[in-house]
Amino acid sequence: MSLRSKAAVLAAVSLSVIALGGCGGDATPRTDAPEEKGVLALLASDAKGSLAKVMDRAAKAESVTMKMNGTVAAETFQGEGVLLYGKDPKAEFTMQMDGTSTKVRMMGSVIYISIPEADRAEMQGKAWMKMDLSAAGDQAGASFAKQFDEIDPVKQVKALLAAESVTVVGEETVNGVKTVHYTVTNPLSTYLGQLDGEVRAATEKELAKSGVTEVKTDVWVDEDYQPRRIHAVMGKASDMTVDYTDYGKSATIEAPPAAEVFDFAEMLDGLKTGG
Repeated sequence: MSLRSKAAVLAAVSLSVIALGGCGGDATPRTDAPEEKGVLALLASDAKGSLAKVMDRAAKAESVTMKMNGTVAAETFQGEGVLLYGKDPKAEFTMQMDGTSTKVRMMGSVIYISIPEADRAEMQGKAWMKMDLSAAGDQAGASFAKQFDEIDPVKQVKALLAAESVTVVGEETVNGVKTVHYTVTNPLSTYLGQLDGEVRAATEKELAKSGVTEVKTDVWVDEDYQPRRIHAVMGKASDMTVDYTDYGKSATIEAPPAAEVFDFAEMLDGLKTGG
């Protein structure tokens, strides 16, 4: 896979990770559940109420550690990293794809992707490639950039609550933690309901080109009302599973030094002009 193609796929993966990561919870231990009924039983008996509580706690969350795997744009991947979300979303991941390991940092709508040493000569010797999706020239790039800006924990869980009904699959153990498994299937327009009208229409149109008409989401929530796993399927466009740990763990994510960054927009301009 060419560096340009890999960069595009990694951008798509990163945006999907952020979209899923939006439903994280916080690290505050449970203190308000009635003692006479176990939390798992409450989670199973009151799906809507429980997800509303997850949404409330998500509004206070700041960070989470994630491990992920799946398929996006017909490419398989796996990775792990840290997500800081809220008003100033940031993320740092190490992705395994196409037989290579790549570091990815996200700062708002700007994505930085590490450049393998073998490819740095054609990138002016730089160690990182910068992709500013807010400056993308095509409608799809612009809509996904805005989607990234709009997504936060509360809105993501709202997408789950927007379904007419939430199915409780039952109690399951995820990575040694007891959880309750929920599943919902939303029409694409409902799933994208957290976006404003113009961006939602553009994003829905772009996903529809890939045959996506609905989104199936499975969520596993633990006794502290924290999502431990999310599995989302958007038709043939993407199939991703993310596991969550270490809610509230402090982390610092910074953009690479400017001197080490090559702007992807410059490469596109060069391709357009035959450079």
